[in-house]
Parts: sequence; C-alpha cells; structure tokens
Amino acid sequence: MTAFEPPSTPGSSDAFGSSGAAGTDGHDAVVLAGGAARRLGGADKPGVRVGGRALLDRVLAACSGAAVTVVVAEPRPTERPVEWAREDPPGGGPLAALDAGLRHTTAEYVVVLSADLPFLDRETVRNLLTALHEGRGDGVLLTDPGGRDQPLVAAYRRSALRRELTALRAEHGELTGLPLRRLTGALELTRITDPVASFDCDTWDDIAAARARIREHGHVLDEWITAVKDELGLDLDVDTDVLLDLARDAAHGVARPAAPLTTFLVGYAAGRAEGGPEAVAEAARKAAALALRWAAEAESTGPDAG
Repeated sequence: MTAFEPPSTPGSSDAFGSSGAAGTDGHDAVVLAGGAARRLGGADKPGVRVGGRALLDRVLAACSGAAVTVVVAEPRPTERPVEWAREDPPGGGPLAALDAGLRHTTAEYVVVLSADLPFLDRETVRNLLTALHEGRGDGVLLTDPGGRDQPLVAAYRRSALRRELTALRAEHGELTGLPLRRLTGALELTRITDPVASFDCDTWDDIAAARARIREHGHVLDEWITAVKDELGLDLDVDTDVLLDLARDAAHGVARPAAPLTTFLVGYAAGRAEGGPEAVAEAARKAAALALRWAAEAESTGPDAG
C-alpha cells in the first residue's frame, strides 16, 4: 500500500491528446493489470469497483489521451478499447510484463501504470508527460509521502526502457522474476510527490479507504460527474457551478422537479447544437434567465408584472 493523504482540493484536467506532451510528441500507455493479488485473497483486483467503476477502467480513463493503450493481462471487457498483451510465461513479474507491453508501442514517450490506482487522473498524467518533455532524463515518476518511488505511476522515454530491458536480458538471460528496481536503478529519473495519485490498492482496507474518500463532501460531486461522463462516453468539461445554479433557480422559482428536467434539457439542447462547454453555458444562461423571469412573475401581482 502507498500512504494516502487527501488533498485540500480535488484537481481535474483534460488529458493530452494523441499529439502528446505539450502538444508536440505522441505518447502511448502501458497498464500492468496482471499479478496474483495475494493480499486481496486472490480477488480480481483490476475488476474491483471504486465509485461504481472498476479500478482498471478508472486508470484507463486517466490515460485516455494515449495514441495506443496496451493492457498486459488476460483480456476482459473494458469501457475503453485497448490492445492486449501477455508476458511469457504469464505471471513472470513486472519487468517481463512491461517488456511485453512495450512491444505494442511506438511513441517516444510511454506512460507506465499499474491497474490499482483509484485516484489517478488526467492531470497527473499530463504533469508526468510535461515534466518528461521539458527535462533531459529518462523518466518521471511519482513518489508517495514517505518518499518511496512508484515506478508504475510514471512516464518514460521508450528508448531508455528498451535499452535497459535489453541490457538486463543480456545479463540474466530472461526478465522473469526480476524486480522493477533493476530497471529504474539504471535510469536517470525525475521525481514528483503526489500523495493522492500514488495511492494504490493492495488490501481490502485500501479499497475501503478509497471508497470512503470519494464519498466525502469535498470530493463526491467531482467523482460522480467524472464517473457519469466516463460511463456515458462523454469528453466534455462544463462549469458545474453554472448547472448547479440553474438547478437551484429552477427548483426555487418553478418547482423542485423542474431542476433535473431543466438541466437535462440544457444538455440535450447543447448536444443538438453539436456544441462544447460554451454551448452548455449559453443554454444554461437562457434557461436560468427564464427561471428568474418565471419567479419574478409569480411574486408580482401589479399591472407591470412580466
């Protein structure tokens, strides 16, 4: 388990597109989703749900900007289409799994992730790639609050990974069973501390802590909106405060059931207009103004009402 400390405010951001870090170089992603999960009693850890979504799907959403995403594990249903790879023999450890995944990638930069990171988000992936793009080293990884490296929450230069994996195979004959530190110890790495994104789920206590955290008052709305967008396949950032204000005005000025129905109609109108966040904001502005006029009319009985 990686130590977890909640942040003061939850962050959110768009992922890099397939054009990659800083919009200049493409990147791929390799997600390691194998392992025996012994500390979970052999449970299917990537499929364990936190906030209604499988851990693996949460990680895949965070790296959705990758041109190619490779999951090293036995194939399973996922919310996003991915490529599948498997180390030979299965269960050969993280280095063998990473090697298998890299064989499906071509981009200069590769985000390498484990499948048990409930709080990994697009902003973290962006930060890793930006730091790698702007630096001269071989990779950028997260550390936890205790200063421990998290090499499976990182971005690397693909050429550096291939170089060191080739050297390790030449030295040992195979990669099976070798620890990740044999690889990372030979790389020039930059480190970023992130106590939230580096939190991983190794035990059921970790799972319980993650499930409790997303229901806290300061996080639940952002978590819910993100989950709904991922479930519906939406890649749209909107100002939730605008929609909440609209819902309040509709509920207060018209009737309580008007709030959810009005926000639905605003979204539908923006969708029909094939618009982005600006279209949502404009539709919300019009609906909010209507709700305020409706309320003012109800409160006025004079000849100038309306």
